[in-house]
Amino acid sequence: MKRILRIAGFILLGFLVISTFVFLWQKSRPKVVTYEIETTTTGTIEKRTVATGKVEPRNEILIKPQMSGIISEIYKEAGEAVQAGDLIAKIQVVPDMVNLSSAESRVQRAQLAASQSRSNYERDNKLYENDVISREEFEKVELQYKNDQEELRAANDNLSLVRTGITQSSAKTSNTLVRSTVSGTILDVPVKVGNSVIQSNNFNDGTTVASVANLSDMLFVGKIDETEVGKLSVGMPMEITIGAVQDRKIPASLEYVSPKGVEESGAILFEMKAAMVLPTDVFIRAGYSANADIILDKRTDVLTIPESAVEFSGDSAFVYLVKNEKPQEFDRHHVKIGLSDGINIEVTEGLKENDKIRGAEIIEEKKN
Repeated sequence: MKRILRIAGFILLGFLVISTFVFLWQKSRPKVVTYEIETTTTGTIEKRTVATGKVEPRNEILIKPQMSGIISEIYKEAGEAVQAGDLIAKIQVVPDMVNLSSAESRVQRAQLAASQSRSNYERDNKLYENDVISREEFEKVELQYKNDQEELRAANDNLSLVRTGITQSSAKTSNTLVRSTVSGTILDVPVKVGNSVIQSNNFNDGTTVASVANLSDMLFVGKIDETEVGKLSVGMPMEITIGAVQDRKIPASLEYVSPKGVEESGAILFEMKAAMVLPTDVFIRAGYSANADIILDKRTDVLTIPESAVEFSGDSAFVYLVKNEKPQEFDRHHVKIGLSDGINIEVTEGLKENDKIRGAEIIEEKKN
């Protein structure tokens, strides 16, 4: 039994020795390093950046009531087109009891005064016709009669206004009727029938009954990092990609860059706005998320090589010119570089078109 175990131990030991030898032999095998061969070409280099943001109408107008009350009717809904002056909603006034009582009292006093002046007018009119009183005295009574009638009319209008917000003389232009102040498309109607609304004043912005905007005049509104904002200029072209509109790039022109940045997540970002040239065959909705592809710099008809083929040493750049392809031999060569798009880079000095240089490294095991 011991003999069998000893033999098995020798076999296991021999296996470990052979395995170690094979591993070390494989590790010691020489590696042959080869490189791809790149050729310089003439092309275009564009340096781009992407700004994230959304699509917004240039002007979104909030329609607010001119008096407080309760929404009694709504005539429009989101998505409908409206013209300036179109009726959007109607407000039912909730009268203030103090003002209502005062208005009712005013009507009663005006009625008494009007009744008395009518009697005086009718009596003095007969006296004037019979030449009992002078024309001057009659005209004074007539004037008082007309004033009292006008006061009664004004008191009734005031009472109607306090009760319902409408007077007989201004029923068509009543403040209870909420109308659009601009032409466009209704984006939102945030109130419902029965909601209370208040008019804008010094202490409150007022309740928004609807928001209206011209959807044919849209802006891309986004933010760009401080490292790139200095390269932007008004009028710079860009392409807008909207997530909801696949495979469509919309041209735009930069209109505005904020003079002040804001800090977000540790980065300083600047707001930017660009006017979009909207296509006629696609309906662009307000609020779409979008990205702006901005060309910060562009060089055409310049000598380009892959940026991965450039070796940097301090402020200098080098490439390896092909001296011999088989076996591969290279000469280190100084070059001056220009604009880069992250993949290709411009060469301003040191190379000419169709020069061959060393590219990316390829590692292969040498076959015996």
